[in-house]
Amino acid sequence: MAKKIIGNLKLRIPAGRATAGPPVGSTLGQWGLNMMDFINPFNDATKDMMGKDVIVHIQVYEDRTFTWNSLGQPVDDMIREKAGIQKGSGKPHVDKVGKLTRAQLQEIAEAKKDQLNAIDIEGAMKVVAGSARSMGVEIVD
Repeated sequence: MAKKIIGNLKLRIPAGRATAGPPVGSTLGQWGLNMMDFINPFNDATKDMMGKDVIVHIQVYEDRTFTWNSLGQPVDDMIREKAGIQKGSGKPHVDKVGKLTRAQLQEIAEAKKDQLNAIDIEGAMKVVAGSARSMGVEIVD
């Protein structure tokens, strides 16, 4: 019989740099989980992405065990990286802060296609383009 899930956690953690301090320690501690059972495997699995943030989903079971899944770098970070900007616009429809080409948009969509709510690559590109527009980044051909 499957274990009963008592919690679903979503964390944004720097790759290869998880520590027992916040946000990891405080979040896992609330659920009574052993932090080092997560920290060491996470740091080993993400050491090749050092310097980037990683989204992690953790499922907590009633016997105080857990499973985790790394989803990779967030789409907004990828957009900022490709556009060469530090942050998005405060007024995205008025002030444009950067530009992305269709090729860059396709690279991001292909990297994140498994996590996006899209049937094909064109749909994934539209999702990423919408995120870019809401950050004040223009899509150019």
